[in-house]
Amino acid sequence: MDGRPFDDLPRRPTEHFNLYFYAAAWNLIEQTAQALGSHKAAFAQFPFLAGYHAELNKRGVDRLTWEHAIADWEKSAVERLPLLELRQAADLDHTALILLMSVGMIEEDARFGPLFESIHGIAGERRPTVGLLNAWWREAITGDVRSILHRLQDLGLVQVVNLGAPRAEWALQSPGVLWDALRGRTSPHPAAWVEYREPLQLAAFEDLILPGPLRESLALVPSLLERGDVQALIIRGPQHNGRRTLAGAIARRLGRGILTTDALGKADDERWKLLGPLCTLLRAMPVLVFDLAPSECAGLPGLPGYNGPVAIMLGKHGGVTGPGAERALTVALPMPAAQARRRHWQAALGPAPDTLFDALSERFRMTGGNIRCVAVLARAHAALERRAEITLGDAQTAGRASNRQTLDTLAARVDVSGSWGQLAVASHTLAELCSLESRCRHRDRLPASVGSALGAQLNCGVRALFTGPSGTGKTLAARLLASVLQMDLYRLDLSSLVNKYIGETEKNLNRLFARAEELDVILLLDEGDALLTQRTSVHNSNDRYANLETNYLLQRLESYEGILIVTSNASDRIDKAFQRRMDVVIDFRPPEAAERWAIWQLHLPSTPRLDAGLLEEIAGRCALSGGQIRNAAVHASLLALGDAGWVTASHLEAAVQREYRKIGAVCPLRRTAAAARMT
Repeated sequence: MDGRPFDDLPRRPTEHFNLYFYAAAWNLIEQTAQALGSHKAAFAQFPFLAGYHAELNKRGVDRLTWEHAIADWEKSAVERLPLLELRQAADLDHTALILLMSVGMIEEDARFGPLFESIHGIAGERRPTVGLLNAWWREAITGDVRSILHRLQDLGLVQVVNLGAPRAEWALQSPGVLWDALRGRTSPHPAAWVEYREPLQLAAFEDLILPGPLRESLALVPSLLERGDVQALIIRGPQHNGRRTLAGAIARRLGRGILTTDALGKADDERWKLLGPLCTLLRAMPVLVFDLAPSECAGLPGLPGYNGPVAIMLGKHGGVTGPGAERALTVALPMPAAQARRRHWQAALGPAPDTLFDALSERFRMTGGNIRCVAVLARAHAALERRAEITLGDAQTAGRASNRQTLDTLAARVDVSGSWGQLAVASHTLAELCSLESRCRHRDRLPASVGSALGAQLNCGVRALFTGPSGTGKTLAARLLASVLQMDLYRLDLSSLVNKYIGETEKNLNRLFARAEELDVILLLDEGDALLTQRTSVHNSNDRYANLETNYLLQRLESYEGILIVTSNASDRIDKAFQRRMDVVIDFRPPEAAERWAIWQLHLPSTPRLDAGLLEEIAGRCALSGGQIRNAAVHASLLALGDAGWVTASHLEAAVQREYRKIGAVCPLRRTAAAARMT
């Protein structure tokens, strides 16, 4: 043959892998023949080796020149060779790759298992050991076999199966996820903890929905990463807000795919070792996703075997340290404005009336990713009713389903319905509630409608405090506000949020606030004085950590971009700093006679047997709260069900008497005989 024995082989990753694999097989054949006395004896005991030997002899290249023949073949390759890129990135030589192939031979051909078992003389030991590889190669190479194996182990390319055994008896394997990549095989999920997307599957930078100034700045990032001026790109913002899409678009400009993972733990997590070589083999940029609470910091180790850029996804809080975050550039992706939301709806839904897009972009202040998910579900709801076009109601139903999947473990959804006409409160209280409704409707546009100095201090969050005695309509007002705004209402479950372990309460609250912002729901903190308590003098560690929780809440409320309603029966127990941070404070006072009469009218059924004069007397003389009136109306209706079916004066009197007994007070109504019998 001429001097180029591999010219007939296509320059593909699989053929490149096979050249190294056959080089390792050649050495194994020679070692087996030496151990058994001859090639004939080796082929007799392990017939499959004859096939490998014939293929090797057909090439006309001896073991000493095989390395140079592979190098010549590589020079004329046009297609990317993952194994070559790994060798360069990890600074490996030909011998290291042959050793790597020797470790993984059983992964490629199970017939090597009995051969290893026979050479070891140990039943069941079907993988090569450190001692065996050292014996095979110590005379064939310059350098220490053990040192090379240790280097491969540091890179994650080789793992020890039996760490408890003596070092010479360590059985070695190549991780399956890396072995597949070495062979040039790609998969959307190379392992359960990582997701891979090829460059052509990623969004083009030109298609990203970004504010103009931010787009211009981000267009410079790929060149900074390519030159090495920037080593890592930190993208901050809410979840499902295009962070990964942006990272993918930048990777595509660099000619790379992305490997996304949110499962890696601390630096001692063994999977960190696999990530670097895997990124190199797949020519992918690692995208590391972290959901960190305030004061949390993720330590990123270096990625041996990988020399490219890294993308790190963070929320508003937390930080990263370590070699993996050196020379990092940070960009923030804000929640999309109304015009950007409209473009997301248009991209997700296709052709539809402009009025629909106007309504959707105004109503749903969601992240771009959540808009896309809701749009898909909305189409499904419309299809169930055999409609081609979706409506605002379809989107609301779809949004509610999406909310439940994310928020139900952190808060409880509250059913909402009705209008302000169902709330009987003082006129000034109702006026404040209507003003709050207006503030919520225009929260997106308000920062741009005030002076520049004030606008810079405002965000889109609305924080309201409802104070007043129990039963005065605070929770009902929150439900009606959600109803008129056509938004979902979620009540914070303090039992699932407050944790005795230090820092866990802050983590839970941060997770809840972040999800509520992304999904655009109203949060209700009932009996808020239990959480927004006043800071105290520090006498012990419990006081200090309680104050830390309060300080965190103060900061988080200030940056919160959603709608939060806090109710309290004891506002004097709420820290004054919280009250200063509330945009709206509404005082709910016990109802006056006219308001009590309106509440009775709202709660009692229409009945011809109920004397209007009696109802006016009860409203005027019985100073009950709205909650007490509700309870009395329910009890009177219950008594009527067991009687003639109509609520009568005696039923109503008995119900009012019952409410006064519950609070240990004397009812101002004269007790009739009929009412007495019922009580």
